[in-house]
Amino acid sequence: MLSSMALRSAFKSTSVVLRECGVLSRLKGTYASLQLKHGAFTSVTTGPSHSHNETALTGIGSFAIQSVRNYARVVRKKKPVMTSQLSDLPPTMLKMEYAAVPLAQTADDLVKRLLTLELASHSEKLKLKTEQLIAKVQRDEADRSSSEVKVAILTSKIRNYQEHLHKHTKDKANKRWMLMAIDRRKKLLKHLRVTRYDAFEHVCQQLGITYTFPPEYYRHATRRWLAKKALCIKVFKEVQKQKLEQRKKIKQTPPPTLAEPARTAATGTQ
Repeated sequence: MLSSMALRSAFKSTSVVLRECGVLSRLKGTYASLQLKHGAFTSVTTGPSHSHNETALTGIGSFAIQSVRNYARVVRKKKPVMTSQLSDLPPTMLKMEYAAVPLAQTADDLVKRLLTLELASHSEKLKLKTEQLIAKVQRDEADRSSSEVKVAILTSKIRNYQEHLHKHTKDKANKRWMLMAIDRRKKLLKHLRVTRYDAFEHVCQQLGITYTFPPEYYRHATRRWLAKKALCIKVFKEVQKQKLEQRKKIKQTPPPTLAEPARTAATGTQ
């Protein structure tokens, strides 16, 4: 009985030793590969080591890893808050379709919430805002195709595009549509300014538009064009100087006397 117990304990101790030897050899191999791969790692032992296995373990467990460098992060600037053109619409206002219905004023609270702008979509609010801008500049109640009304409709669209692009800056399609609408509104304002200046001032004042005059010359300024323009200006100045000198010489020369034409007449008669 005692002999069997002693044999079992001996087998356990030998198996434990073999396992430790296998683990240590694996660790030694990985540590050597790490040292070859990353030469910056340094092994530091803490305290006296009594055996080769202990030094290997302490060397593996205590090699110092470089600390992560905390670089300064770029501070992102906060975008300025853009006020929406729909912010002045109160939520208790009725929709455009139910504004002329008298029963909508005496309806229940739940029904009123469905008929007002409280639960309305963005497109419904935009339609109402467009109608308000049209009412400011239209000539009469039936006017839907004049230049003033077209400018009001385009102004509502442009401001809606600007609000969208303020949130989604990389939306190229809507940016293209916005630039096309701006060009069309610019042409209409230019025509209105030439034909009816009073209406032009009224439209700009009511819609809050600041009209900027287009540049006189639209050509793209290249280096060759700039050099050519500078040469032309230089030649023009030189020609002006030569003409000025000629004028001074003409002024300095004395005018012809009266005796000279008499002499020429006498010679002609002879």
